[in-house]
Amino acid sequence: MIFLIKVLVVEDDFMVAELNKRYIELVDGFKVVSVVYDALDVLDILDNEEINLVLLDIFLPKMNGLDLLMQIRAKSKSVDVIVVTAARDNSTIMKSLRFGVIDYIIKPFDFERLSSALLSYKEFIQVMKEDSDIQQVDLDNYLLYKEHSGETLLPKGIDKNTLQRVWDEMQSFKQNFFSTEEMASQVGISRVSMRKYLDFMKDIGVLKLELFYGTVGRPVYKYSYTGMEEQMITRYFLKHHA
Repeated sequence: MIFLIKVLVVEDDFMVAELNKRYIELVDGFKVVSVVYDALDVLDILDNEEINLVLLDIFLPKMNGLDLLMQIRAKSKSVDVIVVTAARDNSTIMKSLRFGVIDYIIKPFDFERLSSALLSYKEFIQVMKEDSDIQQVDLDNYLLYKEHSGETLLPKGIDKNTLQRVWDEMQSFKQNFFSTEEMASQVGISRVSMRKYLDFMKDIGVLKLELFYGTVGRPVYKYSYTGMEEQMITRYFLKHHA
């Protein structure tokens, strides 16, 4: 099932808000519907817009993020919240968790941390939408943000060794655009399998996809690096530690 997760960014610093928006929209399946700088505007937006996820700062003018979170819950708004803030005191963290935030990210943070939180959230929503009978292992995988023994788990159908091979072969295309067919030929696997690996890398922010129009024939989609590839891909190659 294909669906788009609609996000509201609540952040009073204009530059940080724009950076968060850019980060979010690098992750496939997410769209920033609105960016607001004042907590007082949030409830009106939630009344009038379809929002699935709020990225919420705690330090806001006129109303602090915790007070806003309490109002969101008091009004039974059907929206999930990830806190992104410089507040790191245990009182704020515990209050946020008690009001049902699905993740808590402390500033300054990198794209990898936010991307992982968003992908975990997307997978959880997919499980909730597609499976009527939820198993304990499903909940264990997605409740709060989890790293398992220092290694990030790969989605079904993505093999770590093959991913490493694809990544190694991609280095020859470092400065260029490349197609699924070109990479499949380079690595020696089928186009269908290669598309799965390239789409995965697009989802985590390693690659971007663009449409190219030639003089003849149908247009071709080609991949290129986003500029954040090193920090996003290497965590998938970490070894388990005993």
